[in-house]
Amino acid sequence: MEETKHFSFFQNRQCEYFPCHPNVPEEAFNCLFCYCPLYALGRKCGGNCTYTENDIKDCSSCAFPHHRDSFSLVLDRYKEIMEIVRRSDAQMD
Repeated sequence: MEETKHFSFFQNRQCEYFPCHPNVPEEAFNCLFCYCPLYALGRKCGGNCTYTENDIKDCSSCAFPHHRDSFSLVLDRYKEIMEIVRRSDAQMD
Protein backbone atom coordinates (compact mmCIF):
# COMPACT_ATOMS: atom_id res chain seq x y z
CA MET A 1 0.00 0.00 0.00
CA GLU A 2 1.38 3.41 -0.98
CA GLU A 3 1.75 5.87 1.85
CA THR A 4 -0.01 9.22 1.39
CA LYS A 5 1.97 12.25 2.44
CA HIS A 6 0.16 15.12 4.09
CA PHE A 7 1.65 18.56 4.11
CA SER A 8 1.06 20.96 6.95
CA PHE A 9 3.10 23.87 5.62
CA PHE A 10 3.69 25.54 2.30
CA GLN A 11 4.35 28.99 0.96
CA ASN A 12 3.17 30.53 -2.29
CA ARG A 13 5.75 33.25 -2.68
CA GLN A 14 4.36 34.00 -6.15
CA CYS A 15 1.09 35.20 -4.62
CA GLU A 16 0.71 38.95 -5.04
CA TYR A 17 -0.45 39.19 -1.40
CA PHE A 18 2.35 37.09 0.17
CA PRO A 19 2.56 37.37 3.12
CA CYS A 20 -0.97 38.70 3.59
CA HIS A 21 -0.74 39.03 7.39
CA PRO A 22 2.12 41.34 8.35
CA ASN A 23 2.30 40.16 11.97
CA VAL A 24 3.58 36.69 10.98
CA PRO A 25 7.29 36.50 10.11
CA GLU A 26 7.77 35.72 6.41
CA GLU A 27 9.78 32.56 7.10
CA ALA A 28 6.94 31.19 9.27
CA PHE A 29 4.02 32.25 7.06
CA ASN A 30 1.78 29.31 6.12
CA CYS A 31 -0.28 29.74 2.95
CA LEU A 32 -2.17 26.53 3.69
CA PHE A 33 -4.80 28.54 5.51
CA CYS A 34 -6.00 30.97 2.87
CA TYR A 35 -9.33 29.40 3.70
CA CYS A 36 -9.26 28.85 7.43
CA PRO A 37 -11.07 25.76 8.75
CA LEU A 38 -11.53 27.55 12.06
CA TYR A 39 -13.94 29.99 10.42
CA ALA A 40 -16.84 27.69 11.28
CA LEU A 41 -16.15 28.07 14.99
CA GLY A 42 -17.19 31.71 14.99
CA ARG A 43 -15.90 33.68 17.96
CA LYS A 44 -14.51 30.47 19.52
CA CYS A 45 -11.92 30.07 16.75
CA GLY A 46 -9.05 31.35 18.89
CA GLY A 47 -7.99 33.99 16.41
CA ASN A 48 -8.40 37.72 16.27
CA CYS A 49 -11.71 37.96 14.39
CA THR A 50 -14.24 40.76 14.40
CA TYR A 51 -17.77 40.96 13.04
CA THR A 52 -19.16 43.51 10.62
CA GLU A 53 -22.40 45.38 11.28
CA ASN A 54 -24.10 42.70 9.11
CA ASP A 55 -22.74 39.99 11.46
CA ILE A 56 -20.22 38.68 8.92
CA LYS A 57 -17.02 37.31 10.38
CA ASP A 58 -13.97 39.34 9.38
CA CYS A 59 -10.68 37.48 9.80
CA SER A 60 -8.47 39.97 7.96
CA SER A 61 -6.55 40.96 11.10
CA CYS A 62 -6.04 37.37 12.29
CA ALA A 63 -2.69 35.67 11.79
CA PHE A 64 -3.25 32.62 13.99
CA PRO A 65 -3.95 30.06 11.23
CA HIS A 66 -1.24 31.45 8.98
CA HIS A 67 1.59 30.66 11.36
CA ARG A 68 3.47 27.48 10.46
CA ASP A 69 3.14 26.07 13.98
CA SER A 70 -0.66 26.38 14.11
CA PHE A 71 -1.53 23.44 11.85
CA SER A 72 -1.53 20.88 14.68
CA LEU A 73 -3.69 23.21 16.80
CA VAL A 74 -6.24 23.31 13.98
CA LEU A 75 -6.17 19.51 13.62
CA ASP A 76 -6.76 19.17 17.35
CA ARG A 77 -10.10 20.95 16.81
CA TYR A 78 -11.14 18.90 13.75
CA LYS A 79 -13.93 17.00 15.58
CA GLU A 80 -15.34 20.27 16.93
CA ILE A 81 -15.30 21.80 13.44
CA MET A 82 -16.96 18.76 11.87
CA GLU A 83 -19.73 18.76 14.50
CA ILE A 84 -20.58 22.36 13.60
CA VAL A 85 -20.58 21.45 9.90
CA ARG A 86 -22.90 18.47 10.57
CA ARG A 87 -25.33 20.62 12.54
CA SER A 88 -25.31 23.24 9.80
CA ASP A 89 -25.97 20.59 7.14
CA ALA A 90 -28.85 19.16 9.20
CA GLN A 91 -30.45 22.58 9.47
CA MET A 92 -30.34 22.94 5.67
CA ASP A 93 -32.20 19.63 5.14
